[in-house]
Amino acid sequence: MKPTLIIGGGIIGLFTAYYLQKEGVEVTVIDRTDLRDNCSTGNAGMIVPSHIIPLAAPGMISKGISWMFSSKSPFYIHPRLDFKLVQWCLLFFKAANPSQVSKAIPYLKNISLLSKALYQEFRQEHPDSSMALVEKGLMMAYQTESMEKEEVEFAHLARKYGLEAEILGHEDLKKVEPNLHLKARGAVLFPGDAHLDPGALYGFLKKYLEQKEVSFLTETQVLGFEKEGTKVVAVLTDKGKLEAEKILLCGGSWSGELAQMLHFTLPMMGGKGYSFLQANQPEIQQATILTEQKVAVSPYGASVRFGGTMEIAGTNESINKNRVKGIFEAINRYYPDFQATFPEDKQIWKGLRPCSPDGLPYIGFAPRYTNVLVGSGHSMIGISLAPATGKILSELHQQKDSSMEIQGFAVARYA
Repeated sequence: MKPTLIIGGGIIGLFTAYYLQKEGVEVTVIDRTDLRDNCSTGNAGMIVPSHIIPLAAPGMISKGISWMFSSKSPFYIHPRLDFKLVQWCLLFFKAANPSQVSKAIPYLKNISLLSKALYQEFRQEHPDSSMALVEKGLMMAYQTESMEKEEVEFAHLARKYGLEAEILGHEDLKKVEPNLHLKARGAVLFPGDAHLDPGALYGFLKKYLEQKEVSFLTETQVLGFEKEGTKVVAVLTDKGKLEAEKILLCGGSWSGELAQMLHFTLPMMGGKGYSFLQANQPEIQQATILTEQKVAVSPYGASVRFGGTMEIAGTNESINKNRVKGIFEAINRYYPDFQATFPEDKQIWKGLRPCSPDGLPYIGFAPRYTNVLVGSGHSMIGISLAPATGKILSELHQQKDSSMEIQGFAVARYA
């Protein structure tokens, strides 16, 4: 029997391999890198059922235009002559309307809740995983009246869809963060959210899969595919031809290029984000998003990770220091007591989040193929949705009923 090939060794690919090996499937993971540092290892590690609004929301258009003029802004599209970028932006604008957002909310909510339940199950099965799943919720802290109005409105929307949301006043913040001053008017706390250490999770999962005899082919470039009718029978790489029973495209920001080789359209742009660790002094206790600056704060006891920005950059992996400065300057704007030190170049993590134009991931069968599946386009919530995506792809692979309705994630919606 030929193996199933997973193209992409990020957290989506690894969780897909995890659920497939549970089914007794022989799996080989192919990746273009050495898997030591990728988009899955240095992000904020947030598990966010509260994130039911896709990136392509109506307010992002007006905000995005104003943010375009600042290199330190939370959202930035570098203007350039690029047909794929123009196409992606047009589809983004088309999706950023209330009707499309209303259709997206139930899908994002259901897959997020499924994923969180699978994380809890994973922790029970692997108490030695060291991923440090912290279930203290996520707090959205705001400093301005306009952002307070926006976040409170969203809290009411979340409650409408059955999610728990607590509106906190300025005095309440002192109880949440007793060790230092959080300079904010108030916050909305989503108790159902959580966060973890993504690097620890990724390292454990890769080692576990290796022990379960999942094969890894690293630093291997996919050059094309060999097809017979409606099936892909082999992947052509710079290391030779690899025959396969089934193919799963989990290539992150490069998934669009893989789809192009298979002659279907998968609009995708890499949304570059940055993060860095700091000694947690004085200790921040609550996972938080600093809403005006869109900076994520993930505390892990003695250390804390600050991350953010969405720089639509294609597959450009260079570091833009101004984006990092934007994150750094937000720290003392909200935590004036915190002892922040600007990170050295080697301390700055960067990653390309794979962004679909409508903010929904692509999960399911590729158009015109009976043995090709896709799991990509998760934007900023790849870690959050990874277990559910892997579970669903495994179910489709095994021709089992899916754990949830996935029509909204249709791979062929732009084909």
